[in-house]
Amino acid sequence: MRAAEEMLEERDEAVPATVRTGFGGWRRSDLWALLGFVALAVLVMIRLWVDPNGRVLDGNDDDHGIFLFMLAHGERVIFDGAPPFFESHFNAPVGVNMMANTAILALSLPLAPVTHFLGGGVSVAIILTFGLAGTAAAWYWLFARHLVRSRRAALIGALWCGFGPTMISHANGHLNFVNQYLVPFIVWQVLRLREPGRAVRGGITLGLLILLQIFINEETLLFTALTLGVFVLSYAIMRPAEARATARRFLAGLGVAAGTTLALAGYPLWYQFFGPGNYHGQPFAPTEFVTDLLALGAYPRQSVAGIDAVTERLSVSATEDNTFFGPIGLLMIIVSLRMLWQNAAARSAAIAGLVLLLASMGPRLQVAGVRTAIPLPFGLISHVPVIDLVSVSRFAMVPATIAGILLALAADKIDDYSPVRRRRFWAGMTLALVPLFPTPAPVVQGDPLPEFLTAGTWKQYVPEGRTLVPVPLPEVTTGRTAQRWATLENLDFAVPRGYFMGPANPPDDRTGSWRAPVRPTSELLAMVQATGIRPVISEGEREQIRADLVYWRAAVVVLIPQAPNVAALRATLTDALGKPQLVGGVEIWDVRALVGVG
Repeated sequence: MRAAEEMLEERDEAVPATVRTGFGGWRRSDLWALLGFVALAVLVMIRLWVDPNGRVLDGNDDDHGIFLFMLAHGERVIFDGAPPFFESHFNAPVGVNMMANTAILALSLPLAPVTHFLGGGVSVAIILTFGLAGTAAAWYWLFARHLVRSRRAALIGALWCGFGPTMISHANGHLNFVNQYLVPFIVWQVLRLREPGRAVRGGITLGLLILLQIFINEETLLFTALTLGVFVLSYAIMRPAEARATARRFLAGLGVAAGTTLALAGYPLWYQFFGPGNYHGQPFAPTEFVTDLLALGAYPRQSVAGIDAVTERLSVSATEDNTFFGPIGLLMIIVSLRMLWQNAAARSAAIAGLVLLLASMGPRLQVAGVRTAIPLPFGLISHVPVIDLVSVSRFAMVPATIAGILLALAADKIDDYSPVRRRRFWAGMTLALVPLFPTPAPVVQGDPLPEFLTAGTWKQYVPEGRTLVPVPLPEVTTGRTAQRWATLENLDFAVPRGYFMGPANPPDDRTGSWRAPVRPTSELLAMVQATGIRPVISEGEREQIRADLVYWRAAVVVLIPQAPNVAALRATLTDALGKPQLVGGVEIWDVRALVGVG
C-alpha cells in the first residue's frame, strides 16, 4: 500500500514495496536472527527457568499470582470441563467473571496440558519467553518483508519492539502485555485494506486476528486501534486525494472485519460487560498513574545502565517502565524522525505516537515525581467509557513501539547518506542500544507447598461443593502465598476471596476492585496479620466468624506456616475455633461440623 511504500522509500513511490525490499524469501541470516531472539528471551527469563514452580517474579509477584490463576482456570476448562468465561473455584461461593479478568484463554487453553502435568509456573516461563521472542520475530517479519531493505535495520527494529524497555518491564509479571506478536500482523492487515479486492478476504483475516487478540489482551487491542485511528486520520489529512480514492474499499474491509469479530466474539464480550461479576471503572482514578516527563530520557531499572533509585522515582512500578529510552536513545529517536520527516507515513506514525504519549501523561504534567499545574489534553477524555478501564501510563507503550519503527526506517535509510554521516549514525545507535541491553528478570524463592496439599491429604477434609480456607486469605499483596497454593494446585479445591478484578460491593457499587467485598472475618484476620496483635474475641464475633465460614461453605481452615505474625493468627483462630490439628505439615481446623457440613 502507498503508506507502506512511503515508509520504505519516499523518493520512489511508484515502485512496489515487495520489489524494493531486496529479498523475496528467507535466508540463513533470518534463522540466526530468530534463534537470537529465543536466546535473548531465555536470558531474560533464565532465573525463573531455574525453578519455575518454586520461584516467583520479584518485579511484580502479585501479578505473577494472578496469571497463575488464569492458567489454573485454563487447566480446569480442559481437564474438568469448567466454563471458559467463569471460574467457581476462586472467590467462592460467588466466583469470578474471567472475561473481565484478562483470562488469556488463547494462551491458557493450549498450555493446559503443560499446566496440568508440569505446573503453572512452567507455563508462566514458557509464555513469557515465547512472548518476548515471538513479538520480536513478528516485527522482524514485518520489517524485513515489507518496510525496509536492510536486514540490519529489520533486526534493530525487531529488537527494540520485542526487547525494548517497555517489553522487558512487563515481562516481570504481565503475561498478557508481553505476547504482542499478533500486533504487527493486525497493523499490516489494516493497512492493506485499501488495496483493490481485499475488502472481504482481508476483512475476514483481520477479524480473526482481532478475535485471537481479544483472548490474549484487550488493552493491547485498544491501544492498537487508537494508534491506527490517529495514523489513518493524519495520513488522510496529508494525502487527501489518496484517502478519497481508497476510502470505500478501506471502510468496507473494516466493516467485514468488525462483522467477523462480533459474530465470533459477541457472546464473550457480552458476558464480560453484562455477565455475573461484571464491573466498571478501576479501583483507582484513571489519572492516578501517569508517565513522568523525565522517564523519556532515563534508563530502565532492568538494563545494564539502569539505576533503581532513579527509575523508582519516575515509574509507577517495575512492570510499568513504559518509556525509559535512555538519553541517547531518546536523541536517536528524534534524529530518526528528522531523517524521515519528508515521509508522510512516518510523520503520521510519529503523530500517533505523540498523541498516545500525551494521553499517558494524564491530565497534568508530572516531572520528577511531582504533579505540576500544567494541564494536558487527557483531562478532557479521562472519564470516557472503556478509557476509564485503562491504566493511563500504559498508553506510553504505543510511542515505545513506534520508536522502534522509526529507528528501523532510519537505519535502513542511512545507507543513502555519506560515509561520515553513516559512521555518526551507527555510533549514536550503538551508544543508544548498548546501555539498554536487558538484564535477567529478578526472582525470589516462593514458600514451598505443604504435604497437606502435595500429597492430596486435603481431599479427606474438603467434600465436593465445599472450600479450603487458607489463612491469611488470598488477597492482593497480603495473601500471595494462599493464592499461589491454590493456583499451583490448579484450583482442585475451591477457596474464598482472592486477587482478581470484580465489583467492589454489589449490587450497590459495581466499581472495579482488586478484591472480594469485605467480610468481618477477612477484615479481622487482615488486621491481625498486619499488626501482630491478638484481639479479644467476643461471643458475637465468634458467631460472625461462624457465619462467614458458612457463607464461604468452608470445610477446613489451614494456617500458612510462613505467614507474617503467624503466632497471633494461630491464637486468634484457636480462640474462635478451638485447638488445631497438625496434619501434613500445617495446622488445620476441621469446621465441617461447625458449619453443618457432613
